[in-house]
Amino acid sequence: MPSPLALKYLHGYPESLVSRVRSMLEQGQLGPWLQARYPVLHEVRNDTALYEYVTDLKSRHLRNAEPLSKVGFDGKLQSIHNALGTHTTVARVQGGKIRTKREIRVATLFREAPPEFLRMIVVHELAHLKERQHDKAFYQLCCRMEPDYHQLEFDVRAWLCWEEALGQRLWGPGGTGPSSAG
Repeated sequence: MPSPLALKYLHGYPESLVSRVRSMLEQGQLGPWLQARYPVLHEVRNDTALYEYVTDLKSRHLRNAEPLSKVGFDGKLQSIHNALGTHTTVARVQGGKIRTKREIRVATLFREAPPEFLRMIVVHELAHLKERQHDKAFYQLCCRMEPDYHQLEFDVRAWLCWEEALGQRLWGPGGTGPSSAG
């Protein structure tokens, strides 16, 4: 039986949803349900492809936002920062001018994930280019870029609960689901 700590990613959700995920997890149904709902993996496998993917979304939804200096997968994110993605702004004085660089990093976990999950985390980080806080305006922007944002965020959290409870991957190498887009 999975530990109650396995549901830490659902903190703040209504108990009816948490208990449904707990029941599906205990009955071994959560993984197969997620795999049926999200049967294929995206093809963004390296930092170059991720940069192109992120800048394409940015150009479609946030044309006036500052350009990104760097985008990449980061293997340290989930374990060290307990985050799935980060956005940073670094300001440096060069000569008499202030230069800012913006970076987005996505947890390596998303390298082997459904395209919907990658899109959700990228949309989340892109929204921080305009809205710093997780407030109403932030989530409205997320939903403008990805109408199913809230459902996808919940499903990502359920996926994290499954992986933590069972200690194995759901998709990709070593996982029980597909290992490449198809």
